[in-house]
Amino acid sequence: MADIIQLLPDHVANQIAAGEVVQRPASVVKELLENAIDAGANSIKLIVKDAGKTLVQVIDDGKGMSTTDARLSFERHATSKIRTADDLFLLNTKGFRGEALASIAAIAHVELKTKQEQDEVGTSIEIEGSNVVSQEMVVTPQGTSIAVKNLFFNIPARRNFLKSDTVELRHVIDEFHRVALAHPNISFSLYNNGSETFNLPVSNYRQRIVNIFGNKTNEKLVPVEEETEVLKISGFVGKPEFAKRTRGEQYFFVNNRFIKSAYLNHAISSAYEGLLKNGTHASYFLNLEVDPKTIDINIHPTKTEIKFDDEHTLYALLRSAVKHSLGQFNIAPVLDFDRDANLDTPYHISKDRVNVPKIEVDKGFNPFREEKKSFTSTMSYKKEPTAGWESLYQEIEVKNDNIESDFSDHKFESEVSTGTIFEEDKKIDNGNTTYQLHNKYIVSTIKSGMLVIDQFRAHQRILYEDFLQHITISKAVSQQLLFPLELHFTKQETDIISNLKEELESTGFIFSSILEETMQITGVPVGVPESEVSIILEQLISDIENEVPDSHFSTTDLLAKSMAKSLAIKPGQSILKEEQEHLVNKLFACKEPNVSPTNRTTFITMTVDELDKKFR
Repeated sequence: MADIIQLLPDHVANQIAAGEVVQRPASVVKELLENAIDAGANSIKLIVKDAGKTLVQVIDDGKGMSTTDARLSFERHATSKIRTADDLFLLNTKGFRGEALASIAAIAHVELKTKQEQDEVGTSIEIEGSNVVSQEMVVTPQGTSIAVKNLFFNIPARRNFLKSDTVELRHVIDEFHRVALAHPNISFSLYNNGSETFNLPVSNYRQRIVNIFGNKTNEKLVPVEEETEVLKISGFVGKPEFAKRTRGEQYFFVNNRFIKSAYLNHAISSAYEGLLKNGTHASYFLNLEVDPKTIDINIHPTKTEIKFDDEHTLYALLRSAVKHSLGQFNIAPVLDFDRDANLDTPYHISKDRVNVPKIEVDKGFNPFREEKKSFTSTMSYKKEPTAGWESLYQEIEVKNDNIESDFSDHKFESEVSTGTIFEEDKKIDNGNTTYQLHNKYIVSTIKSGMLVIDQFRAHQRILYEDFLQHITISKAVSQQLLFPLELHFTKQETDIISNLKEELESTGFIFSSILEETMQITGVPVGVPESEVSIILEQLISDIENEVPDSHFSTTDLLAKSMAKSLAIKPGQSILKEEQEHLVNKLFACKEPNVSPTNRTTFITMTVDELDKKFR
């Protein structure tokens, strides 16, 4: 039998590796930005077109590469970061495996220009699908410029899996945020389709957060500082009152590398225990510094997951540090029975010189001397003469001529006995055919048996069809607010709302102004509480950014689904009999009552025969 095992060609192996390293344009952005940081750059510029599908270019002023290094950098497992296997456990750089450029070059058109400081001219290399098209000397400034064009040009199946430009750009910006937050000592800029989206100068960590997420973020931050032999923690957490429904502003950095850790995230959540509303998540921007020997960062292709030697200790330290900061800055209530805050010395007089108080003693004071002063008022008290100290134990008679002892003329207020409008509820009303089960399901009787409705999904379906109709005919009713509602978002979030302004106004929203980071709303749809407006818009922005459920649905459809999900009756909410019956009637008046807007079952039926079988 002939041999059937053979070695794969390099270009095929590179495409396989690209499947792990490059999942979307944001993956290219991450690898190229990390390479620029490893090159010692002080200024990095990121240029994207069509959310990175057409172009991803990173320009830095780092140390650059020689002609040999530039050509060798596109080979598999070529790296300047490690020499031996032991170096894998002492990593202080971003990239180290040598697969990034080789994988990117296998599935795109790549143009590299680089020059070192001591060289007079630089090197230009063009590669298409792992094939070197040209290599020549060029005049270029110090540093490196890598342009990745037409991503997945030779793998159309992978290109078809990419989402819309809005979603892919959101992922690109997320990667840009992660790298920029980890390195406030480097200036970053981002250009999308020729327009400047971010321009982040060199700054401290707090200012970098504010520059990215808006000026309003500054008042939301609480500093966290803790240093032990095992772990050094620095950064900021958000105040509980500014917690969001989404997890967008949650960042962990371990040795300046962004990571995801559900275990450490739980430590933050437990520190906020009792301070957050249900369904909300606190923001945090925390830097953790640990010994490189105690972590393994090569357990995931994207290097966003890290294995710690002692996770339990890190969990305890992180939870304590966050809890201490919340208490220190009076964010969380403190119970301390051994200390009275009223007895604390004010700060402005804590260093003043203490004056010794003067004590004056009345040497002629006699507590047994009879007082001749009498207290006169409408209540007159007559003091009987006393012969001495024995009179202190005698009964004192208090007489008051102004107080009448007869209270017969006085009238006391009493509760008026009124009938209750719910008296009929005491009787069993056989006309009621709906019952709420565990504040989650509505049970109703039908001719064939029993109907069980999921109140959340059913209400979603009702609201979804209502919003679709309002947006289509543009005749939604709006309720005016007494005072304009001002909301604060990031620049990217306000851009999303601006693009949806016409559709939102069709549902009943009225915007008086939409600026770069703020917007004013003077009208909301009927039935929408003012307190829910920010939650609705946050959920809408999150759905648009993540394109729920996928790119095949129109913006109008997505808007109706997002608003229906935000305003629907939540599980655990009790509703009245009349509301239950109204919800049932409205559900079966819908065009598609069987499923929710996300294609989930809204109700089930159980016949009498099926119930009979349960008792056999």
